[in-house]
Amino acid sequence: MAYRARVVDRMSISGVQEKVSLKLRRGKLEVTDREGEYILKPVPSLALPRFVEDVPANEHLTMLLAERIFGIETPPNALIRLGDGTLGYVVKRFDRRNGARILQEDFSQLLERSPGTHGKNYKYDSSYEEVGRTLRRFCAAYPIEVERLFARIVFSYAFSNGDAHLKNFSLYRTATTGDHVLTPAYDLVSTSVHIPEESRLALDLFADDFETAAFRDHGFFTGACFLELARRFQIPGTRARAILAPFVSGPRREVQDLISRSFLSEKARADYAARYRDRRKALRIGFEA
Repeated sequence: MAYRARVVDRMSISGVQEKVSLKLRRGKLEVTDREGEYILKPVPSLALPRFVEDVPANEHLTMLLAERIFGIETPPNALIRLGDGTLGYVVKRFDRRNGARILQEDFSQLLERSPGTHGKNYKYDSSYEEVGRTLRRFCAAYPIEVERLFARIVFSYAFSNGDAHLKNFSLYRTATTGDHVLTPAYDLVSTSVHIPEESRLALDLFADDFETAAFRDHGFFTGACFLELARRFQIPGTRARAILAPFVSGPRREVQDLISRSFLSEKARADYAARYRDRRKALRIGFEA
């Protein structure tokens, strides 16, 4: 059965998060309705199954892990304490350059998918293999960009981000050559901390109904599945294994240290760390064989 069939009518953290546009004036961030330079995400006002107060801290931690530990480019971001005592996540917009708007298109736009054309499940009704094929169409530097894409997909799995859908991957043009490249990574959250029954990934790995032998044996994605995805992306085997290696046997202590020093509540920290350990074990299957 196609993995995507499990995400119909799903709850999405991005669907309950409010976003406030901010601009820096005289050294202070102020709310604005035009030419915003930053985005503030406070604690969601709508209910989530678990740890709703921890959503801003979760996103901040996950973004830090992506950049500091795994070398995934992210925009500048921070946690701030709001007037009511709760935390808010602030991220600098990257679709501005020298005050001008940069044309940016996410993969639902590149694939010409919308609620009108593909229904309410449009941003989930796809696969990461299809995202890779689309990247190949638009990126002259595909061999470089596809490795960056692959690392982000693996990261999403390793840190239980079940909401990395089509709209959470985007392209924009470089200032120097005008080539299309991936934007910095954004909206990285360990969503399963808040929605435990969520799918392990937002999209199928593969564009067909293919399942690896490891998936059939275990019932979940493993290192063997991601190596097959890399092969379909035409990433050389040695490079694919080099990208996967830090998620399988990499800096576990450094990851745990960031989790323990995060602003997550104690129970949310424990849950976050346990999910990371579980995914490391899954990625080890087929990688170490």
